Order: sequence, then structure tokens, then C-alpha cells
Amino acid sequence: MSLTVHVFVLDADGRRQVLDAPDDAYESAGFEDWRARVWGSPVVSSLGAVLLPVLAERDLEVPPCQVPALLRECLLLREKLEEIVANTEPVRTVAEHRSAIDDRLRTLVEVAGRAQATGGGVIIW
Repeated sequence: MSLTVHVFVLDADGRRQVLDAPDDAYESAGFEDWRARVWGSPVVSSLGAVLLPVLAERDLEVPPCQVPALLRECLLLREKLEEIVANTEPVRTVAEHRSAIDDRLRTLVEVAGRAQATGGGVIIW
């Protein structure tokens, strides 16, 4: 099973409506065990991440007003990628682990950008 990331908007009654992604969009936020193994890892928290570590406990719903914070967090983690790779256990090779984390962070940035463009939020579940 995988974590997926989507844009959502709130309807007039305040209910969350998940938007369809563009056909060419990648929606993976990592493997299910990444909730604790990567996003909720001590190294990710130690780097200052506060949103993604929530995934260790539950799904993450980022309201529109916090999407800029999610973007900043993802960009910070991309800058610190080598530290994350060195302090989380790879499933395969270190190079594959690095590439997988980088790909997922890139996806999160892209989805957050789409959320900002629509005035929506981001859900990772």
C-alpha cells in the first residue's frame, strides 16, 4: 500500500472535496511504512519538519492557509536530502532510497503548488 497526496477544496458546507489530478500527475507520497520510517523519523523532525511527521500518527490534512508552510518544509527536506538518506533505512540500495525520497518530495511540492493555484489544501493519506 502507498501513501497518496491530493489537492482538496472545501465546498460551501465546509466539506472536503478531493480534486482529480491531471492525467500526467504522480500522486505517491511514499510507501505506507514511510509514515514512521521516513516522514516520522527522528531525522526529519530534527530538521524542523512539523507537518510531515504527523503522518506517523495519522493522515495529514493541510488547510489552504498552511500550504505555504508545507512547501517550505518540503523544500527544506530536499536541501537536507543527504542527511535524511543517511539516517533512514533504505529498502533497497542507498541510491534508490535517495531517488525515491527526492521523487516524493518533488511530488509533494508539485501538489502543494496546484493547491495554492486553486486555493485548496493538501491531503496525504
